[in-house]
Amino acid sequence: MRSLFFLLTVLSLSACGSGGEAEADNSSEPMEQPDLLPSAATPEWAARANIYEVNVRQYTPSGTLEAFAKHLPRLKEMGVDILWFMPVYPISEARRKGSLGSYYAVADYTAVNPAFGTMEEFKALVKTIHDMDMRVVLDWVPNHTGWDHPWITEHPEYYTQDSMGNVIDPVDPKTGESWGWTDVADLNYDNAALREAMIGEMLFWLEEVGVDGFRCDVAGEVPDDFWAQAVPRLRAANPELFMLAESDHPPHRNEEWFAMNYGWEFHHLMNAIAKGERSPLAIDTVLAKKAEVYNRGYFMNFLTNHDENSWQGTIEERMGPAADAMAVLAFTIDGMPLMYSGQEAGLNHRLKFFEKDTIPWNGFKKTRFYKTLLDLKHSNPALGNGLAGGVLERITVENATEEIYAYRRVKGAHQVVVLLNLSEEPQTFTLSQKGLAGEYTNVFANSTVKLTPEMSMNLNPWSYLLLEQ
Repeated sequence: MRSLFFLLTVLSLSACGSGGEAEADNSSEPMEQPDLLPSAATPEWAARANIYEVNVRQYTPSGTLEAFAKHLPRLKEMGVDILWFMPVYPISEARRKGSLGSYYAVADYTAVNPAFGTMEEFKALVKTIHDMDMRVVLDWVPNHTGWDHPWITEHPEYYTQDSMGNVIDPVDPKTGESWGWTDVADLNYDNAALREAMIGEMLFWLEEVGVDGFRCDVAGEVPDDFWAQAVPRLRAANPELFMLAESDHPPHRNEEWFAMNYGWEFHHLMNAIAKGERSPLAIDTVLAKKAEVYNRGYFMNFLTNHDENSWQGTIEERMGPAADAMAVLAFTIDGMPLMYSGQEAGLNHRLKFFEKDTIPWNGFKKTRFYKTLLDLKHSNPALGNGLAGGVLERITVENATEEIYAYRRVKGAHQVVVLLNLSEEPQTFTLSQKGLAGEYTNVFANSTVKLTPEMSMNLNPWSYLLLEQ
């Protein structure tokens, strides 16, 4: 099923003569496809929201909640809406990797890592964030625990066991081989008591701490029927619950368990285009393919996150000079944009995952760039998430190679026009303006641009023009 996520329209932009205004043409209609459906999983408050991932350990020299809290005014000013906290729980010491261990080797689901602070400090932080009109999403780890979680000894039946009755680490269901996550023990969702215990732990954070939702780690390895069982109870505790799945599994959104999941394929495509390995035209293919299988919710679009940064490389390593153009694409295409800790500083360092490795903030040199994109998402209804936003319409250009990727999103009287040169060569092209002629605001230059028929345009390598009405 195709959806509003990508109702592809090609605007026929025929020449209207040189000079003068083109007569407005509203005759272009989206392809006849079913609309994106409303979802109980997408709260109204998230309609134009963005999300920011907080790595508490690496955020400040002390790596504490108290030290992070001092950054809240800066993040609010930049335009952040949702703060996704990487796991804040105590970390297992048994079978720990490195000196500090993985955030995802949870020793206690209802406590705070003492290296970060106390539960009372986290509760106070949540209140402060809410008072600043931002939201809190907590990283939840439902697939596995650390080896010294109390359940290991008190409830070994909660865990997957081998033929000898030994608890095992998670395995790849396709191969039966270990993923290599030897610092964690795999949970067994065939056990009904485990399911009840997990739901109870999640309810603790909603009811006692006041978080607004969860980013669910390895959500695709947890059975679908658990989410069908758990989410209605979580939503009863917080009707405006926000759920993010680390998955690319359509039922997570289509069944209204999650508002959002990972746009992995789109992320990998951006990396490949930046390296010259794929054509920008593949964007159309990827978006159309996803729209065939998703009918609710939206994707999270990202240039980086904790996994990409630590294991796959920095934005600069993967995208090089294409990075800003890819950011414009990711922040204006349908879906919610993610920023990771340090992205606003132009972080060009792979943060260590199991050790202390403080982010070098470098004067927050990319803050103005990202603030401009976040402000536009807030102010222009065309960039809403999912049903709240405008349909994506592809714009054809003449006398251009396929490296020019052009589109607009329209919502009522508002629109955003995006012209991208996704190549390492300068490009000259003609923008036949039927249906687009008029005055626009150049978002980054904060100046007025007048688009006219048969307008010749030039874009430098990996450059962009972002316009709005």
